[in-house]
Amino acid sequence: MKQNIKKISKFLSLVLRHKPETIGLHLDENGWVETQELLEKLAKNNKKIDLKGLKEVVENNDKKRFAFNADGTKIRASQGHSVQVNLGYAPVEPPKVLFHGTATRFLDSIKEQGLLKGNRHQVHLSKDVDTAINVGNRHGKVVVMKVKALEMHQAGFEFFVSENQVWLTDQVPVEYLEF
Repeated sequence: MKQNIKKISKFLSLVLRHKPETIGLHLDENGWVETQELLEKLAKNNKKIDLKGLKEVVENNDKKRFAFNADGTKIRASQGHSVQVNLGYAPVEPPKVLFHGTATRFLDSIKEQGLLKGNRHQVHLSKDVDTAINVGNRHGKVVVMKVKALEMHQAGFEFFVSENQVWLTDQVPVEYLEF
């Protein structure tokens, strides 16, 4: 079942973060979709999973990428969307330092432009080095940068924290990075 959980999780990332149209889904303005509708559309697209299995995927996702609403009738991705959604997170004061892990091949561009959100809604930051390393490892040989988050916040940049504790901001200018 563990392999199936990983497969379903990857497919959920696709349809809840990037391409809901793949299975005919429409996310609401906050990224939510009816849980029952998701299950039905998954089944129609040969991704058979029941509610118990879906809950298992959500609970056991190593990055806690998905969340149910309070009564479990809706589900969404917690962050990382490339489609337009408003996750409704309120701005919060970040810790003094956050971290960003990426591949060394992106370093020259980052030193020139800072961290940009690219095709996502926001830049993703981690509260600890280990998490940043895990994220960066997905992209190649990893490099971890320190982000002067509190200093940024004091300069007027907004920070948000997702349900799965990923820190989000629109950009990180070079002067707030330590390489």
